[in-house]
Amino acid sequence: MPRYDLDDAGLVEYRTSVQAPPDLAEFWRRSLDRARTDAWAPKVEPVASPLRAVDAFDVTYCGSGGQPVKAWLHRPAGYEGDLPVVVRYPGYGGGRGLPHQVGHLVLAGYACLSVDARGQGTGGGWIGGTPDSGSFGPASPGVMTHGIASPETYYFRRLYTDAVLAVDAARQLDGILADQIVLAGESQGGGTALAVAGLADGITAVMADVPFMCDVPRGMALCDCGPYLELVHYLANHRDQEAHVLRVLSYFDVTVLVTAARAPALFSVALMDRSCPPSTVRAAFNAYAGPKEIRTYAYNDHEGGQFHQEQEQLWWLPAVAPLPPPTRTGH
Repeated sequence: MPRYDLDDAGLVEYRTSVQAPPDLAEFWRRSLDRARTDAWAPKVEPVASPLRAVDAFDVTYCGSGGQPVKAWLHRPAGYEGDLPVVVRYPGYGGGRGLPHQVGHLVLAGYACLSVDARGQGTGGGWIGGTPDSGSFGPASPGVMTHGIASPETYYFRRLYTDAVLAVDAARQLDGILADQIVLAGESQGGGTALAVAGLADGITAVMADVPFMCDVPRGMALCDCGPYLELVHYLANHRDQEAHVLRVLSYFDVTVLVTAARAPALFSVALMDRSCPPSTVRAAFNAYAGPKEIRTYAYNDHEGGQFHQEQEQLWWLPAVAPLPPPTRTGH
């Protein structure tokens, strides 16, 4: 796969042309206030697991519309006291996975809350168990056009609301430092983490790898594979709806939401990425209002940095979200 996007200098300077809707802040204030009115306390149950280094808990928390959303909470086994928590959002098609699927950050000593993406959870080896209760009209396969008739009914309103409420839920869990909340994800998960960074208060740090939903119109124009094609196929049949669809998408485009983000952020971008073009990632990075760094993988597609990026995160995160001195029980 050759490089197909802007050259290095063009990427560094690239800015999105997506404009924030005039009522963006009010739309999200109203959406989140409504969701929090319905909220109930998260439910936590320990999970029997053959893992000896990690404790696992089944979490159910209140999402959009009062709907239950599933998550796993993982903690280093045998550690007492409160820990920073990484709220992890899944990639497109993914979910929370199985209770033994734990990441590098748990092994490094952080608690991790891995949440479902409603109506997804059938792809990438990360299964889920949260249905989507939203109603929608004609749509392409996948979720990209579900409810596209209105910002109020669009799928990503429910997804982002669930993601913000996951932060609210994390702050209520035992053994969690409520003022040490880290957001993380890849692809859809990276875009969701960035969106939440712009929508939620008190975020400590963000780690967004090859993020999706950034500069969506450019993604639609450049991609020859991946979820953006769902929007392309929809508009190929609904040829008079382009302006309306782009207006709806502007409420959920990460490049407009991150202008309100303030937490330190670590991005990654892959310069041969056909699913999330590098210019779209750079658009989000350039729009991000907080302190930020980016790691570039020149010869990679949407797999991005993988274990190399995990290593970067392991070195970067303790500087912005330090772990307390560990104390161990007789677990």
